[in-house]
Amino acid sequence: MAKRVAVIGAGGSGLAAIKSCLEEGLEPVCFEKGKEIGGLWNFHQDATEGYGSVFRSTIINTSKEFMAFSDFPPPKEYANYMHNTQLIKYFRLYANHFGLLKYIHFNMKVDSVKPSSDYDTTGRWDLTYTDTENNVSKTDSFDSVMVCSGHHVDPHKPKFPGQDEFQGRIIHTHDYKVPQGYEDKRIVVIGIGNSGADAAAELAKVGSQVFLSTRRGSWVFHRVGKNGYPMDLCYGRYTQLIPASIKINMMKKLLNQRFDHANYGLLPDHSPIAQQPMANDALPNEILSGRIKIKANVKQFLKTAIEFEDGTIEEDIDDVIMATGYVFGFPFLDESVVKVVNNGVSLYKYIFPPTLKHGTLAVIGCIQPHGAINPISELQSRWATRVFKGLVKLPSTDVMMADIREKKEAMARRYVKSQRHTIQVDFIAYMDEIAKEIGVRPNFRQMFCTDPALAWKCVFGPVTPYQYRLVGPGKWDGAKEAIETMWERVIYPTKSRPVKELKNVQGFGKWKFLIFVVLIMSFLITYYL
Repeated sequence: MAKRVAVIGAGGSGLAAIKSCLEEGLEPVCFEKGKEIGGLWNFHQDATEGYGSVFRSTIINTSKEFMAFSDFPPPKEYANYMHNTQLIKYFRLYANHFGLLKYIHFNMKVDSVKPSSDYDTTGRWDLTYTDTENNVSKTDSFDSVMVCSGHHVDPHKPKFPGQDEFQGRIIHTHDYKVPQGYEDKRIVVIGIGNSGADAAAELAKVGSQVFLSTRRGSWVFHRVGKNGYPMDLCYGRYTQLIPASIKINMMKKLLNQRFDHANYGLLPDHSPIAQQPMANDALPNEILSGRIKIKANVKQFLKTAIEFEDGTIEEDIDDVIMATGYVFGFPFLDESVVKVVNNGVSLYKYIFPPTLKHGTLAVIGCIQPHGAINPISELQSRWATRVFKGLVKLPSTDVMMADIREKKEAMARRYVKSQRHTIQVDFIAYMDEIAKEIGVRPNFRQMFCTDPALAWKCVFGPVTPYQYRLVGPGKWDGAKEAIETMWERVIYPTKSRPVKELKNVQGFGKWKFLIFVVLIMSFLITYYL
């Protein structure tokens, strides 16, 4: 009889978890408290407590090929940066293709997950849940649990002096949906993460003036990269060979080529790799046109004004939108299982609680990547299900705790101290780290000998999720073709009008060829030998 696995949540991470269970011959039972799959990416006109959501206009910050599930390339017709409605369609295509929907129970809120009475010998868990449509609660036992509940659900709402006396409207971006109702308003947006910048840029189109308040400033990344390709497809594995100091200077130069961050009041003291990337192509245009003004951190609220820490005051403020992030936790788990303090959590490789006797509970998607989350959640799920089956063993508690400490110390050295920077990972390095645990990381040195064309694409082209289906458990016969046809799917949705092709008048250049040869040799010798 197949082992039963409880999957909590049917967002992108939950779908990947269900699929991974099926791949390993496990029986998934998914509990989704909402009425549909997709989690955070489902737009709802009215904000609901306990549910993540997006603006009506939200598009993804990572391109479709970069954030795809590893054995299901998005349709070529889909936009490179999908609107939230198109991303939901992609999730549905994925769920239907692999037959995932029949394992999902909707309107089921998980109340608690506790070790079963026989946990010491079996590692089983008792899960209590409520059918919210019929208000009926039940308890069931499972061999393993995968927590896929997300971390953009509960808004963080700081309290500023004088806030209670402010006569205007104050909301969090969690509750912001559309710009209608903000016409001709003077608006302050507090916070310059992705949501804050998106809200400010959208409101600048209708408001009389938008002020974007930031404590530290921010580097602004853009979606459109060299030659108009998606920015995240413009770099490959070879970038890992570049020393951090050189990489930082290259990034600063590249980002300042778009616009000088100092001239726009955005220049932070920290480096571009010391923050969670903020991508927004519209923000500099709105600043340049005067529709958005960058301000210092808020000092206090007045009745109809906001005072900032630099002493300036903006009068006649109608609305304040707090883009101040989220706090996350696992209210259905006892703190003895997983404890969250100021958005910090101790999980082995951000997945497994290190002190449990059995590796039968995994947290999926509790990371903030420099890159896409879906393929990371999928790879985490592939590892977790093999651990559940006993095909892969976790190390000792001491080893796991040492790894956790090492990652926390590295994060503290690199990132600006913030509640936002507690679960950061670099996409390539982390994907490779998890892939090694499963045995699905390709041997590129060997590949250069057996299939040099494919190796070149994998090492010097974009690091797409399909690479992790080339070898090992879960190998997919279509992986090579998905890699080789990726650019066709990238170009197709933008090339919607026939045009005369221009010849490339700029040759490759001998010096560029030499650089690539040196990089290949360095890559093979220092990174893979």
